[in-house]
Amino acid sequence: MPDSSILVVHKLFKSFGNAKRPLTVIEDLSFSLQRGECYGLLGPNGAGKTTTLRLCLGLTAPDSGSISLVGLSMPFDARKARTRIGVVPQGDNLDPDFTVEENLLVYGRYFGMPHSAIRARVPWLLDFANLRAKRHARIGELSGGMKRRLTLARALVNDPDLIFMDEPTTGLDPQARHMIWERLKSLLASGKTILLTTHFMDEAERLCDRLAVIDHGKLIAEGAPRQLIAEHIESQVVEVYGDNAASWAKSAGLGTAERIEYSGETAFCYTNDAAPILAGLAGVDGVRYLHRPANLEDVFLKLTGREMRD
Repeated sequence: MPDSSILVVHKLFKSFGNAKRPLTVIEDLSFSLQRGECYGLLGPNGAGKTTTLRLCLGLTAPDSGSISLVGLSMPFDARKARTRIGVVPQGDNLDPDFTVEENLLVYGRYFGMPHSAIRARVPWLLDFANLRAKRHARIGELSGGMKRRLTLARALVNDPDLIFMDEPTTGLDPQARHMIWERLKSLLASGKTILLTTHFMDEAERLCDRLAVIDHGKLIAEGAPRQLIAEHIESQVVEVYGDNAASWAKSAGLGTAERIEYSGETAFCYTNDAAPILAGLAGVDGVRYLHRPANLEDVFLKLTGREMRD
């Protein structure tokens, strides 16, 4: 494994079910994380993200392929590897019977840390999570944002080399999301490595150095956010919506946009030159429109489709 790689996933296959009716969840999946980067794992529901995380953490064994985590083979050396990683699960699993401080102290014991070492680290963790004033509060007294910050701080008890974060800002209000983002940026600035799964494309675009899009267990795109936007999508988007949006798009719009996608009453006009589209919309009754640069969400929807996934 190269010295700069902290996680290497190579040709993973994983299926569930029986031999007669196997369900392939991960198929020929390969990627690697470099030390000090934030790597995003994106995909619609059912794409295989959770299974990939479980494989990387040694909680599930692959049918074939290999995983090297902090230089250790998974799942064979999972117990040893977990002492060097942190995990922020999708849902908060804090102990409601303990205070904020006690949650950190008890969690540190799982890593076999001396009590004095845990005690010495707790003040920094409380400051990191901006929870020093709540150190003696029970979990039920915390807001959703506070609980999320505590879960993040708890994942840092053992000073991990790599932190797995499964949708860390789901359910948070904008202020709490921005605070979590700032905390994650500070971790990256200090040299930590993050593997992030998220459904927020703006979050991935803001935080990730590189990312992978997976669907049906396969890697379908990988690269830096701006690189993926440049490679997979037109540079500009005009969103046209209103009662007459569809009829306009199917007549005038088709002649001026390189590509048009529809979602509900909105026509998404993709183009590298928006001027003809904007000129054609001037004075049209029954439509409104928004002109913006293409973003990662446009790439994601193009690669994985707009249909709902359960």
